[in-house]
Amino acid sequence: MVHMKKGELAPEEKELLEVIGKGTVQEAGTLLSSKNVRVNCLDENGMTPLMHAAYKGKLDMCRLLLRHGADVNCHQHEHGYTALMFAALSGNKDITWAMLEAGAETDVVNSVGRTAAQMAAFVGQHDCVTIINNFFPRERLDYYTKPQGLDKDPKLPPKLAGPLHKIITTTNLHPVKIVMLVNENPLLAEEAALSKCYKVMDLICEKCMKQRDMNEILAMKMHYISCIFQKCITFLKDGENKLDALIRSLLKGRASDGFPVYQEKIIRESIRKFPYCEATLLQQLVQSIAPVEIGSDPTAFSVLTQAITGQVGFVDVEFCTTCGEKGASKRCSVCKMVIYCDQTCQKTHWFTHKKICKNLKEVYEKQQLEAAKAKSHKENTDGKLDVSASRAYEEQPGAEVGVTQEACSAQGCVEGEKEPLGSEAALGSAPETPAGPQAAEE
Repeated sequence: MVHMKKGELAPEEKELLEVIGKGTVQEAGTLLSSKNVRVNCLDENGMTPLMHAAYKGKLDMCRLLLRHGADVNCHQHEHGYTALMFAALSGNKDITWAMLEAGAETDVVNSVGRTAAQMAAFVGQHDCVTIINNFFPRERLDYYTKPQGLDKDPKLPPKLAGPLHKIITTTNLHPVKIVMLVNENPLLAEEAALSKCYKVMDLICEKCMKQRDMNEILAMKMHYISCIFQKCITFLKDGENKLDALIRSLLKGRASDGFPVYQEKIIRESIRKFPYCEATLLQQLVQSIAPVEIGSDPTAFSVLTQAITGQVGFVDVEFCTTCGEKGASKRCSVCKMVIYCDQTCQKTHWFTHKKICKNLKEVYEKQQLEAAKAKSHKENTDGKLDVSASRAYEEQPGAEVGVTQEACSAQGCVEGEKEPLGSEAALGSAPETPAGPQAAEE
C-alpha cells in the first residue's frame, strides 16, 4: 500500500476536492478514473475526499467515492477525525447511515477522546447520535442463523432474523412499541419464537461485554429488549391474544394522575437484572433512577432512552403517550394535554386516559386563563389597549382544534358516560370501553 503524505496532491486531486464542493458527480467520476487521482489522497489537514464529501453533506459523492474504494476508516486527519465523524457533525442522517453500512468503526476516538456519536451529541446532531448508537449490521445476526460447532440446528431460525433485526435497530425503546412490533408479526408472536430470540439477544449482550472493544450501550439495549420478550412470553402462556393484555397492563395509569406504574416497574426491573454489575453504564442508570420516586421525573424510560439512543435536547419534539414515537402531533380534542401518533394510539390508550381526561381539561383551562392574564398584564404594562383577562379568555376559547366545554359533556369524556351515535368527534369503540374524543391536529 502506497504511503499517503498530507498535502502532496496531484493537480487532478486538487481539482477533485474542488469538484466535491461545487461540482457534479459526473465530473468527480471522470476525475476518479484518472491514473493520477488516488481516492484516499490527503490534503494538508489529512482529510480524504470522502471526509470532504461527508462534511459537506454530499450523499451521492460519498457513494461514488465508496464505490471507488474510499477508506471509510482512514484516521490520518490532524485531529483524528474519521469520515463517520464528519458525517455526524454535518447532521446528515443518510450519509451517517452510508458510512456505517460501509463498515465505519463507531468506537474510534479523535484527538480529545470523543467518538463520532459523542461529537454529534456535542453539536446537537441528536438524530445522528441515535443512528450510530443503534446501528447493528444484519450480518451479525445472520451468524446465529447457521449451525455452529457441533450444533445441528441454528440458534435462530432464518425466518426470524428479519423481524428480530427490525426490533433490534428500532430507536423507539418504549415497551409498548416493542410489544406492538412483536404483536404485528405472526412469526414472532409465539412463545417458541420469542424464546429463541431472547436467548440469541442474551448471547449478543454477552459478546458485547466480553469483546476487546466493549460496547455497554448495545449490551444494555439487547438485554432490555430481551427482558421485554420474556415478559411477552409470560403473557402468551396464558392463551391467545394475550399481548393485547400486556399492552393494557403497560398503559394502565394509577387513579390519582394516570401514571403507568406497572410500565415503570418493568423498566426498572430490566435495568436491575443487567448481569454485568461492574458496567459503568449500569451504575450511571442506577444512580439516576434509584433516588426517584415512582411517578416523578425523570422516569426510568427517559433515563434509559437517553443512555442508549442519545435522544436528549428534544425540547420542541413531542412523544406519543401510547407508544413513545417521536414527533407525535395530535392531541386529545377535549383535554388537549395528551399527545398521540394517531387515532389508533389514542383508542388504545382511552381505557385509562378517560379516567383523568376531565381533570386534565381543567388543568389546561387554568393554564390558558393564567396565560391570558399574563398577556393582559403585559399589554397594560406596555401602555397598550387594556383588555381584562376574563375578556381575553372568553374571546379565544378554542386555542387548538377541539371541542367546546359543552360538547365535551355530550361526547362522554368522563368515565361512565357514552357518546351519542354518529358523533363526528368519536373514534369508535375500543374493546370493552367507550371510545374517546378524536385526536386533533396540533
